Amino acid sequence: MFGKKKPRTPPEPLAEAALYDYAVAALGRRPRTVAELKRLMRTRVEPGEPGEAKMDAVVARLKEYKFLNDAAYATDYTRLRQENEKFGKRRVQQELYRKGVHPDLISKTIDTAYEGVSEEDLARRHLARKRVQSPKTEKETARVMRLLIRAGFSTGAIYKVLRNWQVSDEALAGLDSEEGPEEPES
Repeated sequence: MFGKKKPRTPPEPLAEAALYDYAVAALGRRPRTVAELKRLMRTRVEPGEPGEAKMDAVVARLKEYKFLNDAAYATDYTRLRQENEKFGKRRVQQELYRKGVHPDLISKTIDTAYEGVSEEDLARRHLARKRVQSPKTEKETARVMRLLIRAGFSTGAIYKVLRNWQVSDEALAGLDSEEGPEEPES
């Protein structure tokens, strides 16, 4: 009864019409990039050239009907992450890259979205959203810095925020010895 599990058999490969319906249903649940949708569809088609041809036909049809548009997806995703989550450029850039958006499209979208935005102000709003208080110790200062690095802010903006909170020079000097992630090239 609770012993061994039966091995899961892969689903039957879908015909092009059924694959299109599957893709529309997947897009109905949430927006996706072309790469994400292809990853989903790849499990539902036969391997090799015939499966790729079906997926390409479905993607072309979805683009024709404007159900699938990576540029619009990247713009909306960036705007929502910036307005709601208060994330910095680097975090949004990494997430879009992971979702399979083309790097040129990512850089164009990020540059446009963050054009008039002060990274320092955005970092302060992120901390307010997370209800982070001014750090009192070096350990708390390091925790705040890690939080802001994960949120995608540059070390320059992080130091400005911490200095504005009048964090002690000893705590900031202790942070200098810690290695942070490299700044992305713009």
